Amino acid sequence: METVLSIQNLKKYYGATKAVEDISFTVDAGEVVVIIGPSGAGKSTVLRCINRMIEPTEGSILFEGHDMAKIKKEKDLKAMRRRIGMIFQSFNLVQRLSVFQNVLHGRLGYMNTASAVMGRYAEEDKQKALDILAMMGMESMIYKKAGELSGGQKQRVGIARALMQNPALLLCDEPIASLDPSSSKIIMNQIQDMAKKRGIACIVNLHQVDVALAYADRIIGIHQGRKVFDDVPEKLTKEMIETIYDAPIEELTVGLEEGVALHA
Repeated sequence: METVLSIQNLKKYYGATKAVEDISFTVDAGEVVVIIGPSGAGKSTVLRCINRMIEPTEGSILFEGHDMAKIKKEKDLKAMRRRIGMIFQSFNLVQRLSVFQNVLHGRLGYMNTASAVMGRYAEEDKQKALDILAMMGMESMIYKKAGELSGGQKQRVGIARALMQNPALLLCDEPIASLDPSSSKIIMNQIQDMAKKRGIACIVNLHQVDVALAYADRIIGIHQGRKVFDDVPEKLTKEMIETIYDAPIEELTVGLEEGVALHA
């Protein structure tokens, strides 16, 4: 498989606080990598360093052969970000705009400033947005305002918007944290489907260990900013979960689904 992202010795410090300390891993095309760890472990910091929402302190972030950490010019960074989709816990939609308009925003990185400000989208982009929404079963909601949608529907719009970018890499920061179990399953199925059918490399930050076990090709465990586990789900033991979360397994709300077992 083609390696889309290669992170080497990533560090992020805030003064004396080491938010991320010497983390390295790769992600291949079509691979779903799930990062688990307690709040404050550094999961979101890793994702935000990848697309330079925050500046890494040290390390290299090779995305499609370009080191994101070394890009200086804003126009060059914008060009690279076109190929990196982002799905947020808080959805990050424009609530007063329609579903259709929010999805079209995924093309803004490809447009010149005048066209972007005026909302002059190409007809092929409009058709693509309609096709993606139809694929996601949301064609009847295209004119609804984003603020009128349920949490699960909003996240599906967020996924559709990310698909409009033609991403090679998808970063998902706690995408199901505020969703009910039924909506969570729909969203995770769609993320997995995007990875496998479109060859998109996906990194998903999750709190839910059971979901990680069910959907990940590989799981990375982070504890206090350091990587302490990087392997297939079958190798994740109860002891390792206790190490990652720094708590006895009995105190962790793992809530494993039927048929998903942890190894002793």
